[in-house]
Amino acid sequence: MSVFVRTIQTSVPSTVLEQPATRDRFAGQPSVSRLGERLLRAAFDQSGIDQRHTVIDGFDMTRGDGGNSGDFYDRDSGTLLVPGTRVRNELYTQEATKLYIDAARQALEADEGIGPDDITHVVTVSCTGFYQPGPDYMLVRQLGLDPRVQRYHLGFMGCYASFPALRAARSFCEADPDAVVLVVSAELCTLHVRSSNDPDQIIASSVFADGAAAAIVSGTPGAGAGLRLEAFDTALTPVGEADMAWTIGDEGFEMVLSSYVPKIIGEHIHDALGPLFSRQAALAGRPYKDVEYWAVHPGGRSILDKVESNLELRPDQLTPSREILRRYGNMSSATILFILKNILDDSSAESEEQVCAMAFGPGLTVESALMTKLSPDKAGTR
Repeated sequence: MSVFVRTIQTSVPSTVLEQPATRDRFAGQPSVSRLGERLLRAAFDQSGIDQRHTVIDGFDMTRGDGGNSGDFYDRDSGTLLVPGTRVRNELYTQEATKLYIDAARQALEADEGIGPDDITHVVTVSCTGFYQPGPDYMLVRQLGLDPRVQRYHLGFMGCYASFPALRAARSFCEADPDAVVLVVSAELCTLHVRSSNDPDQIIASSVFADGAAAAIVSGTPGAGAGLRLEAFDTALTPVGEADMAWTIGDEGFEMVLSSYVPKIIGEHIHDALGPLFSRQAALAGRPYKDVEYWAVHPGGRSILDKVESNLELRPDQLTPSREILRRYGNMSSATILFILKNILDDSSAESEEQVCAMAFGPGLTVESALMTKLSPDKAGTR
């Protein structure tokens, strides 16, 4: 049977980080060496990002004042502080819940055919914090879902985790034609950003951001633009285990994002996509650019550049990915849903169009999917 993403809605915190001002604040930290400053300015300036969002009120580098800045930022000296993991996770518990609820509520309000009573499964996704009762529980309570709804949480998987979530949602719907799955990802990456001279940490500081996205998945399409889920695939590159990693330290979660990651992706992307494309005979032997829409997780601008050049895509085919990177930064697992929403909001397609979506995470893991975008006049007839 066919399974559909009926709607995708997004939510971001109100505090905006303008990239130039944020760069200057990090570069001006007393612990940053001369080499560290050069690396930092280069990373920020080449990121492809104009602005990002954060839940840390006082982290607004253009103002340097506000609510919870005391643990993270000393506004008198301009110093970025280093709170412990407990402080960071307590703020995650408070602020992630708000984003989960807001994105999910928007999704329910956007889908006229689905109400809270219709949701049978909840799948939540995050790698930037933990608490219990968790976000799956909070969604049930605060949105008035049936307390018997089946709940699942995918934690600490990294930037690719929305793919397993959508794959699980499709499996639930295939097993039960009446299933309606609410998938919600919320990531508060800026809680773990810190000043450093380490190149990996500098890269992380230049790209990571906060945001949430929610999707409703069922065996029937919605009335608006949607996606038919066609195929999923998972691949592990033969190298890169140490180049992208995510661990928990005493001063927050510690991200390793090596400058070698784009090169690794470029060398192995054909092998990673081959099995996915082989599942559709119509795609065999055709240029990758024949798939009209590409939703590629922007771990950074250099990753998008490698994907575009190695797959010989047209520049406009990665416009949705570059636009989300420019406006929101890298929100880990939520980012791919922002990109898919951008594609759904594009009203230029008059008929069914193919979408290839892809994300990269620790391991180095490559998750990919083929989907079909359905325009509003087509969605309700499938």
